[in-house]
Amino acid sequence: MAPTTVTVTTLDGPMEIYDANPGDPASTAVVVIQEGYGVDPFIQGLTRKFAQEGYRAVAPHLFHRSGDPELGYDNPMQAFPHIRALTAEGLIQDVDATLEHLGKDGITPEKVGIVGFSMGGSVVIALSAAKTLGAGVAFCGGGGGGLTQPRLFGLPPLIEVAKGIRTPWLGHFGDLDEYIPVDEVEQLRAAAELAEAPTEVVRYAEAGHDFYCDARPASYHAGATEQAWRLTFDFFAKHLR
Repeated sequence: MAPTTVTVTTLDGPMEIYDANPGDPASTAVVVIQEGYGVDPFIQGLTRKFAQEGYRAVAPHLFHRSGDPELGYDNPMQAFPHIRALTAEGLIQDVDATLEHLGKDGITPEKVGIVGFSMGGSVVIALSAAKTLGAGVAFCGGGGGGLTQPRLFGLPPLIEVAKGIRTPWLGHFGDLDEYIPVDEVEQLRAAAELAEAPTEVVRYAEAGHDFYCDARPASYHAGATEQAWRLTFDFFAKHLR
């Protein structure tokens, strides 16, 4: 079935969701959380990738409160006003609206995984502590000091948030990430191990920030990406199926 864009209602107004359905009706789903560039062709492609694996896959437009732009890669600074407009309360509302959309087709929260990239990885860390879902996977989450400083979504440092993770959680990080030092990743690992849910952190020695994005060749690392996708699919299969 061809992907569609649907509109759902949140407390702050309408929000679009990019919705990719596998050929057969799915009892499990993956919510794809965007980078700071919006639900762009790259994020849409990742959403279809999960649908090809048999999941109902959806990508909510989290920037709907600030005009829902699709931003190019040339000037990352233009994303910052939209990222700063996000709040933990608003993100929970958006995910709840997305879960309600999936629930209309009988997909329950324990059968929903959530995966996020860069900014979206930070969102997944936060939401994995705020909600109990089937599984959460974060790629390069917590950049720009968000792991150790209260800089994201009105929350404490994400290292503190991670101690309360309630959803089985997997984090992917590159050792060469200029925004997330290795020592912060290890602090996150130690904090997440205190959580009630099972957690895992995987580091990639030769990868930097956004290593997963083949649309940005300067940061893309094929070997790390292949391994990360294999682990991600295995993690979702274990916890959702």
